[in-house]
Amino acid sequence: MILIKNGKILTMNGKNYERGHILIDGKEIVDIGEDIEIPEDAEVIDAEGMWVMPGIVDPHCHIGLWEDGLGFEGSDGNEAINPVTPELRAIDGINPEDNCFREARENGITTVVTGPGSANVIGGQFAALKTYGRRVDDMVFREPLALKVAFGENPKTVYNGQRKSPSTRMATAAILRENLIEAQEYKKKLEKGKKEPDKMPERDLKMEIMVKVLNREIPLKAHAHRADDILTALRIAREFDVDITLEHCTEGHRISDFLLEENAKVIVGPLFSDRSKVELKNMTFKAPGILSKAGIKVAMMTDHPVIPIQYLPVCAAIAVKEGMDEMEALKAITINAAEITGVDDRVGSLELGKDADIVIYDGHPLDFRSKTVWVFIDGHAVKKT
Repeated sequence: MILIKNGKILTMNGKNYERGHILIDGKEIVDIGEDIEIPEDAEVIDAEGMWVMPGIVDPHCHIGLWEDGLGFEGSDGNEAINPVTPELRAIDGINPEDNCFREARENGITTVVTGPGSANVIGGQFAALKTYGRRVDDMVFREPLALKVAFGENPKTVYNGQRKSPSTRMATAAILRENLIEAQEYKKKLEKGKKEPDKMPERDLKMEIMVKVLNREIPLKAHAHRADDILTALRIAREFDVDITLEHCTEGHRISDFLLEENAKVIVGPLFSDRSKVELKNMTFKAPGILSKAGIKVAMMTDHPVIPIQYLPVCAAIAVKEGMDEMEALKAITINAAEITGVDDRVGSLELGKDADIVIYDGHPLDFRSKTVWVFIDGHAVKKT
């Protein structure tokens, strides 16, 4: 057992402790509070004067799929020759030896939601991983987590260059609808096949994952920057009664009233970058605060490697500078990120029974001068100074 004692604990579940203790048994948190029973054989870490919080969650990145310092050889995030590739699985392209996993965990990012890029209308399957492990199979804890789809400039640009569809926003939406309808038909055949085995359709990897979307087992993870693309994504989700999260949502702050009506799940970012394309002309660090104050649950992401993943806390700090509430900014990279991506049963807050993913800082977590002193993933110390 490990006891972290005397720390200023930010649990992210509504109760904080000025001088609290956390008890870890194996991979789990088994006790937390100001007055807990301490086993005699517990290893003790004194966090006097330090800040303790849950491991940070990046809800949208491409870590391991675009490897650090490599060109084509390490670029495995887009199969940009077919606009419909739902069968692709992130775990088959991730290199756990990418240096960025080390940089992530050493800076307090303990969970990453990573997957394909946005070249295709339907890009493939995201997964949730811990940032520590020798092989992906040991790191992944939720897969498939979501199915990536993309609206706006990216699929248009990629396939216009190949002189094939989609080269318009209309075609992007139509291709997604066509595949959702095909999945509806495949689902009917599966249901009939269960009753009449001789009618069972041939296995179709593309449609299998699309059916999971229709069954609301996983959401669509929708790349959308511009306001009209965001609204198209929501329109299609309503048409097919599927769950959806809005990724990037760069102009979401301009339509916060509509997002509130839709009870939208919003993941904002990357904001710490240049306006590299027309869709980003209204990009602002004020967006997370505007959305949060409108009553919308907000998470923030790096879109790594667009922003190096270790700077996710810096992005949250800048959002505070630009008007976001400090605690809401911390939630945006912990519990909100976990809840929006559906992994809050395991990570995102310090609670009994949750994974012992814990970061201890020598100062406030949003002070970019603060350093990580200890980082735990599944109760294992992956950094200590």
